[in-house]
This record gives sequence, structure tokens and C-alpha cells, in this order.
Amino acid sequence: MKKEKSEMERNWFLVDVKNKILGRMAVKIATVLMGKNKPTYAPEADKGDFVVVINAEKIKVTGNKKKDKVYYKHSGYAGGLKSITLERLQEKNPTTIIKMAVKGMLPKNRLQAKRMKRLKVYSGDKHPHQAQKIELLK
Repeated sequence: MKKEKSEMERNWFLVDVKNKILGRMAVKIATVLMGKNKPTYAPEADKGDFVVVINAEKIKVTGNKKKDKVYYKHSGYAGGLKSITLERLQEKNPTTIIKMAVKGMLPKNRLQAKRMKRLKVYSGDKHPHQAQKIELLK
């Protein structure tokens, strides 16, 4: 018997990324968004949970990635390639770093956008999701 969307219960998880390594946390977050941590996991079904990430500005990376890692985006026009280093992006918009890392670890299919909507990233330690029953993700 197939569960309807309204019957599916989604849990909320809180992740504090203060002094945590970016890639390792992104793997855990992507796993929860896909629902791979549940016994009912199926790759074609979207059974994942919500994830709230706090302290995004305090994420760590190993090695020289702060200065060497570069994020690129292109406008689509000639000469429209823009680049920014991890260090500068962390000062400017630290939530983008985590969103991009998690998005890169999700499967590239129709469910990716739906799963990314369940990811909530905040740069401080405050978040507006107090009303939900949030569990701590380790």
C-alpha cells in the first residue's frame, strides 16, 4: 500500500557545523535529505527529512582549500565567467558553500531540487524553526 504525500512523516534534524569539516558534513546531510538513513529507502522515492544547518560561517576545510578552491559561474554571455575563492565566499555568503557542497553530493535527477528545498542553512546559531520537533544529527 503506497503512502500518500500527506501521510509521509518527515523528521527535522539540526546540524551544528561549527569547527566541522565541509565534505564530511555534506555527506551526512545529503544522506538524510535522500532518506538513505531510513529502512524504507528507495532511490526513486523521495522519503528524506528536513535538515537545518546552523553556524555555516564557522565551517572548516582541510589543506590549502581556503585559498586554492575556486567556485565558477557563467552568465551565458561571452566573457561572462566569474570566479570566487572559498575564503572570499565564506566572508561574503557562507550559506552558499554548504548548499553547493550538498547539492554536488545529491543524485542529478528530478528529485534533486525537491531535496534541496528541505535544506535550510543559516550563518548564525539562530533559526526560525523552533516550532518543529528538531533532533540533533551527529
